[in-house]
Amino acid sequence: IGMGGLRSTQHDCGGGVSHSLSFLLGALLPTVLLFFLASDRVDEQLSSISTFRFGNGSAAHQLTSHAASLPTDEESFPGLAELLPRVAMDDGTVIITSVNEAFARPGSLLDLFRGSFRDGEGIAHLLNHTLIVAADPGALALCEAVHPHCYLLQVMAAGVSSANGFLTRSYLELVWSKLTFQHRVLQLGYNYLYTDLDVMWLRNPFRHISLYADMAISTDRFNGDAEDLTNAPNTGFYYVRSTNRTVEMLRRWRAARSRFRPKAHDQEVFEAIKGEFVGGELQIKLVFLDTALFDGFCEYHGEMDRVCTMHANCCLRLVTKLHDLRNVVADWKRYSSLTPPEKMSSKLRWTYPAKCAATMKIP
Repeated sequence: IGMGGLRSTQHDCGGGVSHSLSFLLGALLPTVLLFFLASDRVDEQLSSISTFRFGNGSAAHQLTSHAASLPTDEESFPGLAELLPRVAMDDGTVIITSVNEAFARPGSLLDLFRGSFRDGEGIAHLLNHTLIVAADPGALALCEAVHPHCYLLQVMAAGVSSANGFLTRSYLELVWSKLTFQHRVLQLGYNYLYTDLDVMWLRNPFRHISLYADMAISTDRFNGDAEDLTNAPNTGFYYVRSTNRTVEMLRRWRAARSRFRPKAHDQEVFEAIKGEFVGGELQIKLVFLDTALFDGFCEYHGEMDRVCTMHANCCLRLVTKLHDLRNVVADWKRYSSLTPPEKMSSKLRWTYPAKCAATMKIP
């Protein structure tokens, strides 16, 4: 997601020194304008990311500022800098999801997740730009059997390979380690869209993400105003643009964990400090995504004609998510089989996620 080029037209008003000065100003003006437009705030340094193209059209990024070579990070994420250019879209955006062995087994969430791209409306190609981050060697092996872009970020916590329950130690280590990984992706100059594995992709979500947002995040409940901080964010699906400010935002988000109770997860901490990012010196442009487009089980919409993603949020236990998401997949296949006129007149609606609702006692 980038900015188009600028064009400046200079008129010759005379000869001699005036002509030379006019020429120099004409050459300099586009550069000055580009500097200020590329930085959406005057006091922000440019990210200093230079992009060049390989023969296959993919984009690679060289860092000269906030993503400068950091030995500790490079040791923590070996091979990541070489992998990202192979996954990224032309604008330097990478789709990221996380998986452990339980989620990656045949018939589990990874199969449903990947299948949703193939069954979605013209989004199968986005799988080529999706990086699956494995939390354990078993998950890595299962990922590599079905997907071209897998990366091992081994999480050192007991039981991390199993279907860990909400707020267990292994669950917390998983959700916080993903932030560490995403921080490094931003440092390397790449935008990312993080998606939980229990999000079914149906249509292209990038068409509904603001080009000017530093961060666009899904919601459990949406109040109608995309910039209202009282919206309830869900960190299972969000886009972050790589700038100096967002690199610092991720650093502060990770560091804020120590300010909260030991079992605080990333979403709880983000909810508490989001105002600091928007109203503080970072001046983050935060946009909340409408649940009519980015749907989920928390604020369930029955309509199928506009929805881009369906998230099994407000749901506990893997077996329960699998049951209700399989209904989502079946509903979508029935809808997709209709002709355009049939879709317009169709009364089809999503099957209510009754099992998930029962785990949260949602009426």
